[in-house]
Amino acid sequence: MKSRKQIAGYARSSLLPHFHFSLVCTLTECREWQMERAFQTALWLLQPEVVFILGDIFDEGKWSSSQAWADDVARFQKMFRHPPHVQLKVVAGNHDIGFHYQMDTYRIKRFEKVFNPERLFSWKGINFVMVNSVALEGDGCDICSGAEAELMEISHKLNCSREVNGLISDQKQRSSHCKNGQLRPASAPVLLQHFPLYRTSDANCSGEDAAPPEERSIPFKERYDVLSREASQKLLWWFQPRLVLSGHTHSACEVLHGAGIPELSVPSFSWRNRNNPSFIMGSMTPTKYALAKCYLPLEDTVLITYCGAAGFLVVIILVDLGLLASPFLLGCKLLRKFKTV
Repeated sequence: MKSRKQIAGYARSSLLPHFHFSLVCTLTECREWQMERAFQTALWLLQPEVVFILGDIFDEGKWSSSQAWADDVARFQKMFRHPPHVQLKVVAGNHDIGFHYQMDTYRIKRFEKVFNPERLFSWKGINFVMVNSVALEGDGCDICSGAEAELMEISHKLNCSREVNGLISDQKQRSSHCKNGQLRPASAPVLLQHFPLYRTSDANCSGEDAAPPEERSIPFKERYDVLSREASQKLLWWFQPRLVLSGHTHSACEVLHGAGIPELSVPSFSWRNRNNPSFIMGSMTPTKYALAKCYLPLEDTVLITYCGAAGFLVVIILVDLGLLASPFLLGCKLLRKFKTV
């Protein structure tokens, strides 16, 4: 299909602050290098048109000073650099702007100044709704009320476009039916958010990148681990999405909501949060989509490989300096001695 496009979805990269001359620095830089090389390799190999990051790109964004924030943004932009023709879209996570009780206008504006706050993104006939799920507390606070009002306006635009494109063929009638600039593609949207929709736990999740078996039955706390039941129902009712992509839990899970609306929780993209990071590669049209999971190397495997290679290099250097007998010569001597005996 000529209109098919590719979307890569990542979650929970979490850049840690740098601490110089310490073991923490070494481990942090190694994991950031892993994220950078994995991202750049994915761009080169898969050539996506749009990349979505589902929040928590920083670890201490909710606490960072202005200088620390600027430093972290510079590191992020270096690690996740991309060609001009690739669009990078980011939704806010609780580590970026804080949980509801930490979130304020300053943190939100600081985040949106760097990352385009576009909530409704339409591309090649596909609608993406980028939800600030941290603001869906439902307590009537100014930020929460504003976020809900914005989502309701987007819902109106999409519903208007569906109705007009499905029922009215005359362009003049369309313009009079909906306000200028409101018409969007008529396809059902894809929701992109940090917090997953409400579910009781990960008990029904499976797969090698799901939560550990001993953790799957632990009940989720509404408004902390997942959205509240009420907020989840509102999103499903307002948008009637064909797919929901979320992050936050660090583990993968596939859930069906309501009348079979699928949600996929995308695992963490960082070795810091799991030994087997991964991301989602998607191919989409206005009516269909196909998703595939791409795994990064296991951190254990990489570390063992590096340690083995380092040990082998040390042996070669010691042999070259004459500080250690060559394993080959040592083997020959032992063989001669064995034959002599």
